[in-house]
Amino acid sequence: MVNISYFAGRINFCNLILPNLNLIFLTNALEYNSERSTLIIPEYGRHLQKMVEHAVSIKDDEERNRVAKSIIAVMGNMNPHLRDVPDFQHKLWDQLFIISDFKLDVDSPFPKPSREILEEHPDPLDYPQNFPKYRFYGNNIKRMIDEAKKYDEGEFKDALVLAIANHMKKSFLNWNRDTVDDNVIFEHLKELSEGDLNLKNSDEDLSDSSNLMRGKKKYTKPNSPKRTGRKSRKRY
Repeated sequence: MVNISYFAGRINFCNLILPNLNLIFLTNALEYNSERSTLIIPEYGRHLQKMVEHAVSIKDDEERNRVAKSIIAVMGNMNPHLRDVPDFQHKLWDQLFIISDFKLDVDSPFPKPSREILEEHPDPLDYPQNFPKYRFYGNNIKRMIDEAKKYDEGEFKDALVLAIANHMKKSFLNWNRDTVDDNVIFEHLKELSEGDLNLKNSDEDLSDSSNLMRGKKKYTKPNSPKRTGRKSRKRY
């Protein structure tokens, strides 16, 4: 006689265990970002990088070249408006080699990039500094002084040098709101001009600090006339 209760118990056991086994298998198949390799070009995503890694692992040259061209087509589809531009094709092939960490051996229509050129740092740019000692005057003051040195002695040059000194005083007051003595400006002017422009013995005085720092009048909107219309009714 068949023991029905025995088979019923086995069926219930399978119904309980099988879903748990599926959950265990799914858990083992999950990949966490901490366990994955670093995305070399994140804009293309994880799947495309896995495609490139698969292409690197292919041993057959013909198959590897075919897969590489397919990957280039996928990369081009992400930017369809630039897909057929020659320069853009060159960029895609360069990025393909970069994603493969320069391990992909395929026939490229463009020269292969090298790791050394990619990792090479550009030369640092020199910061332009004409006279960094008095930066609050700015480079334009130094250029004006250099131009004033080229003129012959005369009324025009004297007026130009005086205008430059007044502008220097204004720049100094913008940097330091306290009052400044004219002799300080004359000394700075002489130093910046390498002794060619000297106003210490001049009878002319520089403009007053209050006139140089006089603030501009703030624009105020005229009061718009109030609209006269129907009185607003209360809504209930």
